[in-house]
Amino acid sequence: MKTIIMIRAVNLSKIFRTETIQTSALKEVNFSVEQGEFVAVMGPSGCGKSTLLNILGLLDHPDSGEYYFDGTPTAGMNEQGRTRMRKGKIGFVFQSFNLIDELTVYQNVELPLLALRVKLSERKEMVTAVLDKMQINHRRDHFPQQLSGGQQQRVAIARAVVANPKLILADEPTGNLDSANGEQVMQLIEELNTAGTTIVMVTHSEMHAARAHRMVNLLDGQVLIERRDHHFHIA
Repeated sequence: MKTIIMIRAVNLSKIFRTETIQTSALKEVNFSVEQGEFVAVMGPSGCGKSTLLNILGLLDHPDSGEYYFDGTPTAGMNEQGRTRMRKGKIGFVFQSFNLIDELTVYQNVELPLLALRVKLSERKEMVTAVLDKMQINHRRDHFPQQLSGGQQQRVAIARAVVANPKLILADEPTGNLDSANGEQVMQLIEELNTAGTTIVMVTHSEMHAARAHRMVNLLDGQVLIERRDHHFHIA
């Protein structure tokens, strides 16, 4: 089967400036991800991992270089254009869960579908199905603060995948969890990938990164080394 490149970054650079200093977060990074691949991004704090993820997720834009998402060039896109491209296609999972405390589990997971203007009957069906899949439906009427860290991350993953996006970007998804809950989250991520979702995951854990098809190591804003699992193939 023909290889489809979902993500292609060409000479991406990003500089953060203050009045007194400028920092190169990314320096001419070249990076691509195939549809259906699971890629782990590693490196020390401050090496540009989260900056790269934000650009891949169209939450930010590079100062120079080109980024193609699903074959579409994103250079010159304004915020509105990037938002349109993200909707329904990219799901995000964060270390700090980023759930809205005032909303129930059900309402948090429903949010992406409201943005996509999905009909009420379909929303109910889709939210219930994903809560069942994440084994958190019994907590649907609870608020985030009433849940454990592991349960909150399962809700965050449910919210990320409820609209069946092509790509999940996970920024330290196990960073705030103990080893048992971290293992559960990794199993969920692997199941999503097996079902066809492309995953790019930032992690500090060598053990979790080793479960990806490929590891990309960043240092000082540059790709230092890549390691690939040669058994990976798109079915």
